[in-house]
Amino acid sequence: MGEIKIKPLADRVLVQPDPAETKTASGIIIPDTAKEKPQKGTIIAVGNGKKDESMILKEGDRVLYGKYSGTELKWEGEEYLIMRESDVIAII
Repeated sequence: MGEIKIKPLADRVLVQPDPAETKTASGIIIPDTAKEKPQKGTIIAVGNGKKDESMILKEGDRVLYGKYSGTELKWEGEEYLIMRESDVIAII
């Protein structure tokens, strides 16, 4: 992955989701159309925070987020999500 030049605004964060699983625990291969989207990833960039609030998350944090959180973004062949910091459920 090359250097990404996106700076989220306000309380937004840029997350690179983990790749979707291609096999079940028992070894069955999952077709592309049935793959479940991951709900964990890595923070790539963070905004400056809302007025009078600072950001808790920082670049490099591994996080869990809601299943339908964020806006999908494809940048130079890579998949990303832009979401509010409040959409992040936990740091892992």
